[in-house]
Amino acid sequence: MKAIIHRDNGDPDVLQLVDRDLPAPGPGEVRVRIAVSGINPTDWKARSGATGPQRFPEVTPHLDGAGTIDAVGDGVDPSRAGQRVWLFLAAAGRPTGTAAEFTVVPADRAVPLPEEAGFDVGASLGVPALTAHRVLTVAEDGPRRLRPGALDGKVVLAAGGAGAVGHAVIQLARWAGATVISTVSGPEKARLATAAGAHHVINYREGDPAADIREIAPDGVDVVAEVALGANLALDMAVLRTRGTVSAYGNEGDRPVELDVMRSMVLNARFQFVVLYTVGSDPLAAAVEDVTAAVRGGALPVGEEHGLPLVRFPLDRTADAHRAVERGAVGKVLVDVTP
Repeated sequence: MKAIIHRDNGDPDVLQLVDRDLPAPGPGEVRVRIAVSGINPTDWKARSGATGPQRFPEVTPHLDGAGTIDAVGDGVDPSRAGQRVWLFLAAAGRPTGTAAEFTVVPADRAVPLPEEAGFDVGASLGVPALTAHRVLTVAEDGPRRLRPGALDGKVVLAAGGAGAVGHAVIQLARWAGATVISTVSGPEKARLATAAGAHHVINYREGDPAADIREIAPDGVDVVAEVALGANLALDMAVLRTRGTVSAYGNEGDRPVELDVMRSMVLNARFQFVVLYTVGSDPLAAAVEDVTAAVRGGALPVGEEHGLPLVRFPLDRTADAHRAVERGAVGKVLVDVTP
């Protein structure tokens, strides 16, 4: 089979296309023929060494993807062979991700993909959708699970609504009944956030964004889904309601975070930091179940018309795909692996 590997950390040029033997699933595992592999910022950061040194002599990257189970290991229901699935955390703690024609994963990381969804949707779930679920289910006064109506009466602010996680936050929050506000940096991203389903879109570079948000939500925002905490914290605190939550899943720009402790105390504000690797098995399992239900309900479509343009590369240009993600490509970068 064809696979992308790297033997050391470095820039995208460390990625190589090689031939490898077909892997065999072990007990509790399944082998998946990958159709589409999805790339997230965490993938290039792992490749570059930004998140720590490489743990295995050889790594096939990418956490997310979609395809078809073609073999199962001992202890796995044989009827799963032939099942269309979406994969999450495929390369987490393992040397083999989805940038290959076949990969082996624990059976619970290969989730049945609803018939209504194509492989592009499946490969775009994983990190963005599961992160968005966690962001939306950590508030003190909020639900722990998402379903239609779970966020009725709540106001969610999705910072960076044109990004992959921001896009998923908008879609899941709207599916669950929230009023969704998104902040963006310009008209093109405003168009994408609107297409994703945001009720209100505000350019944070113009006028008085805090006043604009307060006009929509006079009592404040219940949950802020934050991708650039250092840059946006002052705005977040200006619009957060009492007992509101700032859920931070990133700090784009690496700006220092300066916390107004007294204001945070007066608000009884909650700050939740989110990363999937250490979220725990129960929240992760709940997120997988709820995200699949949202897909089944048609709530997580992708593509330009749905606010998430797809940027595609063939397997042999995975290095170029990594460069696109590193340079901030708008939309979701996908690698087409097999037909």
